[in-house]
Amino acid sequence: MKKRVIIAGASGMMGQLLFQLCLQSPEIETLTSIVRKEGSIKHPKLIEIIHSDFLDFTSIQSAFEDQDVCFFCLGVYTGQVSPAEFHTITVDYTRAFAEMLRRKSKKTSFVFLSGQGADSSEKSPVMFAKEKGIAENILICLSFDKLCIVRPGYIYPSSPRKEPNLSYVIFKFLYKYLARFVYSNIGLTSENLASAMFFAGLKGAHKLILENKDLRSFDEKSGGFLNQ
Repeated sequence: MKKRVIIAGASGMMGQLLFQLCLQSPEIETLTSIVRKEGSIKHPKLIEIIHSDFLDFTSIQSAFEDQDVCFFCLGVYTGQVSPAEFHTITVDYTRAFAEMLRRKSKKTSFVFLSGQGADSSEKSPVMFAKEKGIAENILICLSFDKLCIVRPGYIYPSSPRKEPNLSYVIFKFLYKYLARFVYSNIGLTSENLASAMFFAGLKGAHKLILENKDLRSFDEKSGGFLNQ
């Protein structure tokens, strides 16, 4: 049976890749994308919902009905916004979206883009780790039919993009050297991550949290995770 998919964060690097995979896949019946601004892509599968308030989805709750898979890629880089706004985007947006989806869809495979170092104890002094840990715990408590939390390290962009800050410019330049000669598990490519997330959403994952090494083990040819 073909799947109904809902996605948040389709304008970001990972969201764009998953968006395209969904449109291209014969296994997907419809793709509902919740966005703030109208996109340029039109497709028979695509249901684009323009919505401004990501703390309240009541007015578009019908869009959350009977969804089989959710890819939640909404987020912001550390340093781009104030700590308070980072919490709102990382935690409160996730909570509002997930709670609405949980109410309107009885069986959903929820795939959440977290990050390496996310702290489940919620005590980390590092803002990113603490806030992602809080968001993860919210999702776990909602008891989705299936939940997969992905924690990638550095995500090397497979396509050209404008880097968010100087540190990302430098790290992108050094990544291939570091991954080859220093520490192979330092990150993975955006395409590899998108393929792993897409598979986890449609077919399931072998555990709740997929760390960077698990994500790197995904093999498209065999159609599964080698590190199991």
